[in-house]
Amino acid sequence: MLDFLTSALAFIFAIGVIIFVHELGHFTVAKAFGMRVLAFSLGFGKRIWGFQRGETEYKLAALPLGGYVKLSGEDDSTASDDPRDFGNRPRWQRILVYLAGPAMNAALSIVLIAVLFTVGIEVPALQSIPSVVGTVEPDSPGARAGLLPGDEIVAIEGRTVERWHDVAFAVMTSIGKPLRFAVERAGDRLELTVTPVKPPDFEFGDIGAFPKILPRVGALSPDSPAAAAGLARGDEIRAVDGRPLGSPLDLVEYLEPRAGQTVLLEVMRAGRRLELPVVPADQGGKGRIGVRLTVEQRFPPLRALAESVRFNWTLVRQSLEVIGKIFKREVAAKSALAGPIEIAAQSGAAARSGVKDLLYLMGVISISIGLLNLFPIPVLDGGQITILLVESVLRRDLSETVKMRIAQVGLALIVLLMATVLWFDLSKQVSKLFLPD
Repeated sequence: MLDFLTSALAFIFAIGVIIFVHELGHFTVAKAFGMRVLAFSLGFGKRIWGFQRGETEYKLAALPLGGYVKLSGEDDSTASDDPRDFGNRPRWQRILVYLAGPAMNAALSIVLIAVLFTVGIEVPALQSIPSVVGTVEPDSPGARAGLLPGDEIVAIEGRTVERWHDVAFAVMTSIGKPLRFAVERAGDRLELTVTPVKPPDFEFGDIGAFPKILPRVGALSPDSPAAAAGLARGDEIRAVDGRPLGSPLDLVEYLEPRAGQTVLLEVMRAGRRLELPVVPADQGGKGRIGVRLTVEQRFPPLRALAESVRFNWTLVRQSLEVIGKIFKREVAAKSALAGPIEIAAQSGAAARSGVKDLLYLMGVISISIGLLNLFPIPVLDGGQITILLVESVLRRDLSETVKMRIAQVGLALIVLLMATVLWFDLSKQVSKLFLPD
């Protein structure tokens, strides 16, 4: 019951903020152009709270799955000859009003992710990590294909890759499909064929290979061997006793059997290379140096903003590629699409993990909603923009009958999409409840 309540509250908060920012974009630009705004609503359906200020009614409605800004002259019921009416404004102004909502969603996502990159978040920034293999699970598809730690993946299916997010995307969206990997190893170029598989509890492809992510000191105990050796929070540990590290687990596994023995850590701190000898303490028969390792990403403010822009652009580009793969039947729609139930479940899990995880999820959802609204589907912002562009080319307005038919088709598509994702959500939740792990 507590988990359900947490999920519900986290969902309402996350979606509420995202919807508010989206509608605020429409509202602000409409007001800036002097248009008459009749209503600003969070939610649909029956009003549960609100107030009137000037010509605009501000309200909360019962169904928290969207919102709207009602403009005078946007439909027949409020149309007049008033120059402040939406329908009487130049088409370019109306296009900007529709664009403002998705633009605000993108801005919200960029700000949230930039803040998280500034304060530090334990989510690997795959768009910043080179396409170098750090670890390979035994008997995994990657291991069977011959991938080794230290391999640099330079191309997949003939397409050049430089960052691990390109590798991850190709693998995740290619379950059961053999992929041609071009790999550089010790100066030689090799061709390997790797076939991603679907793990039992994951909806995307996996090959059991992970990027080289160097361990970083997240925290250390004051009286620990690490503190005595001079390690500090934020230090990046690159090697131990001359052995390059590929992941935090590599360091843990190397230290465990060496309690009481001196080991030499190669550390990078603020661009300087340091060598620090440390003697692991014996804790339960295992060597420990008293640090909490992390993969936290932390950047100065301007770098964080640039990384956030790159993160969001990558997310948009890969979302479009996934949609293309859905239509080509290369990716199952069920695994790629999420509706309100799944978003609520993810929001609850993120909220239980902490504020940072919830804000990260909000950023991802916000940019996704902004992108969805730009699709040329009638009743969405992108559909309205498409109609205005067509009218600009024709140099005349489409008839109200045509617009009504287009709106009906758009509404039917949206209802069909919502019904589909709700069915996917329910089937995922049923699988989690009744299928064995």
